Amino acid sequence: MITSPPRGAPGNGNAKGNGNGPRRPEATPYVDLTRAEWSALRDKTPLPLSADEVERLRGLGDVIDLDEVRDIYLPLSRLLNLYVQATSGLRGALNTFLGERAEQRGTPFVIGVAGSVAVGKSTVARLLQALLARWPEHPRVELVTTDGFLYPMEELKARGLLSRKGFPESYDRRALTRFVADIKAGKEEVTAPVYSHLIYDIVPGERLVVRRPDILIVEGLNVLQPALPGKDGRTRVGLADYFDFSVYVDARPEDIEQWYLNRFRKLRETAFQNPFSYFQRYTQVSEEEALDYARTMWRTINKVNLLENVAPTRGRATLVVRKGPDHKVQRLSLRKL
Repeated sequence: MITSPPRGAPGNGNAKGNGNGPRRPEATPYVDLTRAEWSALRDKTPLPLSADEVERLRGLGDVIDLDEVRDIYLPLSRLLNLYVQATSGLRGALNTFLGERAEQRGTPFVIGVAGSVAVGKSTVARLLQALLARWPEHPRVELVTTDGFLYPMEELKARGLLSRKGFPESYDRRALTRFVADIKAGKEEVTAPVYSHLIYDIVPGERLVVRRPDILIVEGLNVLQPALPGKDGRTRVGLADYFDFSVYVDARPEDIEQWYLNRFRKLRETAFQNPFSYFQRYTQVSEEEALDYARTMWRTINKVNLLENVAPTRGRATLVVRKGPDHKVQRLSLRKL
């Protein structure tokens, strides 16, 4: 069925009329599907993951289980497999038109996964990597997070951006775009910086190596941001321009805040206990004091970034996945071709 698009998408589903007849729905580029309607689209796709594998893939505080994988992510893997095949055919047609010899290996298919801090986008990206790699057409699936392209802490300090970490300006956007462009261009080997959540910084001298994948998944807060204009005022190519498909993981800000606090509480009991953890100091105070800090971080940094920068890009996504308070996906909005 075709109904209203997700919040923030082109067209807001408001009805228009001339006052003399029934109100007509505003045109929208999205097909809005309930969970049940979406689940039925998996056809006969087999479930290739076990409960143990799903447990290892899901993030701290996320509640994704086999039912969620079967109902939501199996249909998505089927859709993406169809997209990969169709895109390969279109590129073959273009090569024929240009009179070029087809490459031995095709151009990598690139998927962007966006959404707020604590909304579960990292789990979605890992699940997609695991599921897509099981399809025989594209066994080499790489996952890269944009954290590695954050400026190092010293650079953030020098630029006065410590309190803006995670905002678009805290990333080396040019290096990130060049990284994906090089992969898309078919370079044999492309490297990226490595970020450590333990030390809360880029790891000096360490690089992630990506060698011609069939599919590349790029996960991060701001991957759907439009390109900034150049100094000459002309529009440049942005990261999202290299995506063949993109997913925005959506939820109400008040639900995400609760998930953020729950995750912080669990991290305080686990990873923050490591003496090398940047956040180890929050294990030395009471839980109430630690959670007060987390609430301040959410309301002054993460929520502001969500509302000002992340959520406005939702309408650029190919697919918007909307979660309810229990982390379960309730509905999905798919951009029509």
